[in-house]
Amino acid sequence: MKEQIEMTFSVPYRHRLLFTQGLFDPGNPLLADLLGAYRPGVSVRLLFVLDSGVGEAHPGLEGLIRAYCDAHAAQVTFTQVLSVPGGEASKNTPVQTERVLAAIEAQGICRHSVVVAIGGGAVIDMAGYAASIAHRGVQLIRIPTTVLAQNDAAVGVKNGINAFGKKNFIGTFAIPLAIVNDPYFLTTLEDRDWIAGTAEAVKVALIKDADFFGFLEAHAQSLRAREMAPMQELIFRCAELHMEHISGGGDPFEAGSSRPLDFGHWSAHKLEHLTGYSLRHGEAVALGMALDVIYSRRLGILTAGDSERILRILSELGFDLQLPDLGPEGPSVLLRGLDEFREHLGGVLTITLLEGIGLKRDVHEIDRELMAAAIGELMGGKAIHKAS
Repeated sequence: MKEQIEMTFSVPYRHRLLFTQGLFDPGNPLLADLLGAYRPGVSVRLLFVLDSGVGEAHPGLEGLIRAYCDAHAAQVTFTQVLSVPGGEASKNTPVQTERVLAAIEAQGICRHSVVVAIGGGAVIDMAGYAASIAHRGVQLIRIPTTVLAQNDAAVGVKNGINAFGKKNFIGTFAIPLAIVNDPYFLTTLEDRDWIAGTAEAVKVALIKDADFFGFLEAHAQSLRAREMAPMQELIFRCAELHMEHISGGGDPFEAGSSRPLDFGHWSAHKLEHLTGYSLRHGEAVALGMALDVIYSRRLGILTAGDSERILRILSELGFDLQLPDLGPEGPSVLLRGLDEFREHLGGVLTITLLEGIGLKRDVHEIDRELMAAAIGELMGGKAIHKAS
């Protein structure tokens, strides 16, 4: 009796990030052409999921979307704009996911239709998760509206929501049909959100591109002053480095345990949860990077000079590098993030540290006493003093 049938196969993926201005201007053909190429000769049904904060900042946006769809009716069919809360509120319970799923069902969105998610990274994560589980996968277009989403969160292939007190505990990997960046949405950001997004650029520069880090150093003040030209350069290069890693890094769906793009994230995810998500993700990542930079210096693999350069640029960009109150347990409560990160990675702890700017090192063990000392340095604001 034959005992086994085994075959191998591969599936090609196309990962696209497009840049435009005035996406929903009826004279801009980008979206219509994109969907016309996706389903030639068919008017594709679109369900829009809109971050409520974006809707408030751009009160005429729904009208623009409707007018655009009317102007390009041969390629697209408007069904609904579903407004959902922005930020982690959209991910902390299944409520908003269920609302998106209900809208997909009510509007007849099928596997040849498209969900268009417009918002910050959290809304795009949640809406992408809902799309990826409806009908075993509805196509998604991401339109990120924050710096963090345009240069990082929306660029990847991950979708998810939070559960059991853990960030992104429930989720999927799914390649979007496209990501579309429009600087129009950045003009109304709060200063915190403008600044927060630069953390991911510092992160990817530190682990992959010393020249890019030099660019960030040279333009830190103009970035903080909200100059659009250097911000667009930051977003493009940061997104490019992320996409190169996803497409050429050999592990796009993170089957392994090495995740250099999560540099600084083991503590960032824990800090977000500990502060009830009052910290922006980018703010938490900046603190997480500062912590791992200090630990790398204390471990003896990173020079004091490089450590000071990194902490200085984070401060110049506008980040507060003093840890929030960790409560009576102190550093130990944050150190639990290591165990949660180990579980998130699949049981094998891999933490990315720095040997230099643009030079990473993966380690599989952390000296908890040394890390506690690094936490203490950030709790007391000593790192800020050293970098100033």
